[in-house]
Amino acid sequence: MWNDIKQFNILSLFKSVRSAILCLFSILIVVTMIIFFLISINYTKKTVLENSTDYASRLVRQVNHDIDSYIDYMENISSLVIHGGDVQQYLFTGMMGKNKQEAYNRILTQFRTVVETRRDISNIAVVTLDGQYIINDGKDQLNKNIQLENVEWYKEALEGVDRILTSSHVQNVIQNNYKWVITFSRGIQNPETKEIQAVFFIDLNYKILKELCERNSLAKDSYVFIIDKSGQIIYHPKQQLLYNGLTTEKIADVLTCESDYFVTQEGEKSKLYTISVSEKTGWRVIGVAAISELMKNKEETQNLYIITAVVLLCIAVILANFFTTAIARPIKKLKDSMKEVEKGNFKNAGVVVRSGREIGSLENSFNVMTIKIQELMEQIIYEQKQKRKSELKALRSQINPHFLYNTLDSIIWMAEGGKNREVVRMTSALAKLLRQSISNEEELISLEREVDYVRNYLIIQKMRYKDKLEYEIEVDKKIQKENIINLILQPLVENAIYHGIKYKGAKGLIRIEGYEEKEKILLKVIDNGIGMDEETLQGIFYKSKDKEGSSGVGVYNVQTRIQLFYGAEYGLRFESTFGEGTTVTILLPKNVSAKEGNGA
Repeated sequence: MWNDIKQFNILSLFKSVRSAILCLFSILIVVTMIIFFLISINYTKKTVLENSTDYASRLVRQVNHDIDSYIDYMENISSLVIHGGDVQQYLFTGMMGKNKQEAYNRILTQFRTVVETRRDISNIAVVTLDGQYIINDGKDQLNKNIQLENVEWYKEALEGVDRILTSSHVQNVIQNNYKWVITFSRGIQNPETKEIQAVFFIDLNYKILKELCERNSLAKDSYVFIIDKSGQIIYHPKQQLLYNGLTTEKIADVLTCESDYFVTQEGEKSKLYTISVSEKTGWRVIGVAAISELMKNKEETQNLYIITAVVLLCIAVILANFFTTAIARPIKKLKDSMKEVEKGNFKNAGVVVRSGREIGSLENSFNVMTIKIQELMEQIIYEQKQKRKSELKALRSQINPHFLYNTLDSIIWMAEGGKNREVVRMTSALAKLLRQSISNEEELISLEREVDYVRNYLIIQKMRYKDKLEYEIEVDKKIQKENIINLILQPLVENAIYHGIKYKGAKGLIRIEGYEEKEKILLKVIDNGIGMDEETLQGIFYKSKDKEGSSGVGVYNVQTRIQLFYGAEYGLRFESTFGEGTTVTILLPKNVSAKEGNGA
């Protein structure tokens, strides 16, 4: 084996050194171009991702800065209102009469000006512990169904927290004014007692956050959302879907991320998350962009790589194709011939031997092998057909003598009893049966003829057994023209008489039914004879001769013939209860043509 390895040379794979060199050169160019292209793609992807990440980070930082600036402005408004003098004097100095009304009017003017000039502010209000309040233009009232002391931001403001900024929610403390807002609130200290005895709050319109986030877009289908320190959603463009559980976000990953970005590993659905944390509010502004959208920008960068790679690759492929075609042509023809052999088409499988080298020797060997296989297959097919015909003829020869023996036995029995009329009738019926049986060389006959055959048989047996046997035949007319293999009902009827009815003390009944079910033909032979126990039922298909007046092979032969002709899924099924009777069901296919029987 080692000597074979040492003697192996790459040149031996080709017809000449020239073709080998050209082919290897082409392969080298192709491999080089592929490596170059892959490196370029990866480098470009990495560069685009880094640039996109940097841009997205700057974008969310800008959004965060805008929000912080906006919150600063709200703080300035709150400081102006709280420390402007009118609010504290109105709430805590105990002024009365005209002075108090003037202070109240100045506060309302200030509130009205803020609301009217700032579309981003939905509500501005002051609420005291003893139930006093000033809301917007003075027309709005507190919601009587809401206990302010149970509202979280109100409680925190009273506890002295300097600035309370809630997540997005529906404001419900103002009656008939239920808007999606973000509430900014601060406690108001009584100058005399130094205790917080009132709360000032501004409801920021939820739409302002939407505008800030939506005007900063990284790519198509990208978006920006905001969460607070605990991960609660402040703003999200698909907030309703989040609340209804129809979409999710990587909130846990955002909260635990130590850098300012991360990429989800979801194949084609991977996303870039960039994060900016506000030192003022603690909010996190997160930009989300699909990697697939970001990577669209790399196409321009890659165009030069692709053009260069395609040109060089085309040159290499043309050269390789030109020189390998001559080498591969005979092998391709040999492969096509093998496919024809796989399909069983041996006539078109031969190949023309055009070379005296190794490939020519292989072609010649293939031709010899194909011819030999064809001859063997034809011989096997012929032998199998002959074997099947012999088996079916043997099965028929086993059934016919058995039936003839029992019929003649009945005629002899009646002749000995001097029943000449019955002898004539039975002999006439037997003649019809024999004529139909002997003259019928076809494997397939119509169900109608098979039923007539078994009806004549039952006429003879009824004459023989007189008061011990009755029969009924009910076969659906829709299936009477269907073709079935001949002589399958009579052996089963005979079996029912000799093994069921004969040993019954009272009169026996044999019923034959035929109908269609799920594109199948079902024939049933039902008797009310002595039935079978479980052990006898289990061995019903074993070939034996243990019963008087029967060859013992009727059931076995019928089952064998059906499965030989139609397949293993068809045949007989026995149901029997000892002392009550037996039902034999024959399952056959529909729409079997007479040609199928002739080819058996």
